[in-house]
Amino acid sequence: MPKSNANLALKGLDEMFSTEEARQEQKREQVQQIPIEELFPFKEHPFKVLDDEAMQCTVESVAQYGVLAPLIARPRPDGDGYDIISGHCRQYAAKLAGLETLPVIVRQMSDDAAVILMVDSNLQREYILPSERAFAYKMKLKALKNQGARSDLTSRQVVGKLEAADLVGKGNEESGKQVQRFIRLTNLIPELLDLVDEKKVSFNPAVELSYLDEAQQRDFLQAMDETQNVPSLSQAQRMKKLAQEGKLTYEAAFAIMGEAKKDELDKVVIKNDTLKKYFPRSYTPRQMEDVIIKLLEQWQRRQQRQNER
Repeated sequence: MPKSNANLALKGLDEMFSTEEARQEQKREQVQQIPIEELFPFKEHPFKVLDDEAMQCTVESVAQYGVLAPLIARPRPDGDGYDIISGHCRQYAAKLAGLETLPVIVRQMSDDAAVILMVDSNLQREYILPSERAFAYKMKLKALKNQGARSDLTSRQVVGKLEAADLVGKGNEESGKQVQRFIRLTNLIPELLDLVDEKKVSFNPAVELSYLDEAQQRDFLQAMDETQNVPSLSQAQRMKKLAQEGKLTYEAAFAIMGEAKKDELDKVVIKNDTLKKYFPRSYTPRQMEDVIIKLLEQWQRRQQRQNER
């Protein structure tokens, strides 16, 4: 082969492999350093970024070591910066730590694909409030529906062999039914949903109360406040039934919430602070109980003797 032809052949091979390498390089996700002011929270992001003790620890770590795990973001539709898909807490901590740029993986994603990734990545957090999980599941279900998964919160229509609600909960070991129950919480007024997050109203009664309309929920809250009682599951179910029959008024809610619960009738609770006033500090709860029982037995015997006179 003439020397010139050999050189041409080698040049062609070099260009071919160089082009292939370039294509593979383009396929690989690149970590970019992006100014922190160009990164914005995802629209309607349901997960709270709390300025608590855990956040302070994150700020100290970021200040010392920087952000080690890149954020995931996508370009905003108007071209003005990026929407954060994963990494809201890291961005907030970086701001407090005074960082100017952050490592970010930028992906071109549709709205629905971005919602699904945002929800899935944030559901890996160690602790998630019921309200956060409720709105996250609702967003993901809507995104799946938009992508072609048929869904109905009442009939639970089937998507192939899996239902849309089952698909939402699949990665978090939640059944479709439980996903739907969480989504019901999004029908609660903010004041009532806060009580669920604060564990002042339990999850199961809250699901039943989600069937009340706004006015009925406010009547319930007033009744709960005035009776100083929290709803049991059976009480919530009865109020739901009255609401569906158009009979739930403030008076009805007050009457139900004012009832003595069975467990309250079956037990007497004496606060620990009250008992401590009468016992040495070294006494265990069992020792205090033994003394109380003996005193009650003595009191009972005195009462019997008085009745016999």
